[in-house]
Amino acid sequence: MPAVSVGNVGQLAVDLVIFTLDMPKVGYFYTDCLVPMVGNNPYATAEENSTELSINAEVYSLPSKKLVVLQIRSPFVKNKYRSFCQTVLSWVKSSRCAKVILLSSSHAYQRDDQQLHGTPLRYLLSPAIQKTAGDLMQRLNWKEMEKVAAYPGVNDAEMVVHIPGGGITTLLFSESCSNEIQMAVLLKFCSEGDNIPDALALVNYLNEWLQLIKSEQNSDAPATPSQWKIPHSWRLLFGSGLPAALF
Repeated sequence: MPAVSVGNVGQLAVDLVIFTLDMPKVGYFYTDCLVPMVGNNPYATAEENSTELSINAEVYSLPSKKLVVLQIRSPFVKNKYRSFCQTVLSWVKSSRCAKVILLSSSHAYQRDDQQLHGTPLRYLLSPAIQKTAGDLMQRLNWKEMEKVAAYPGVNDAEMVVHIPGGGITTLLFSESCSNEIQMAVLLKFCSEGDNIPDALALVNYLNEWLQLIKSEQNSDAPATPSQWKIPHSWRLLFGSGLPAALF
């Protein structure tokens, strides 16, 4: 599932997973914590399915890969963050999900010195998933999200996870740790703008772990950006363009 975060990177990455794997929609996630919205089918491939309606939170499933995806398409209602986190984690528990992966992003301009080095991709693991996934992350040579001082210049001893621009990421991760839920957060430092390259980088990062798709040349090699199918609705990410009459 995505966090509604800077550049909508998590949501765009989830779009790529759903469309590339041709995941069927199996239901809706009803909640009053998200701003209501309705629109056409973002994954339409023909005129016949282009008029299907989509709402703010929908569930897609692919049993062959034991994968369930929750896509979120609208921002949160003010003061409803905690309520949403509790609802999602309750659903995760009742559905007996093996693990939860949250795709997110964070403001690149708010990185501290240690976060400026190396890859802009980071991960976080809850204690419950550390035993099963921790060693794999080390083998993949991934970088864990660095903790920063809770009160810089006042008390540098207390270190906390800080994800500016990450939306519900920190809260949902904290709640997962408290509820002993297996959760991994994958995120990318980025800036607002054309965030398609960021989404491709994040979904490839996810694919290194889950191996959702394989390279066409080598089944053991990671996927390349060109192997991810981009939804046709992305053509309107920046609107429909300026009317020619203006010029």
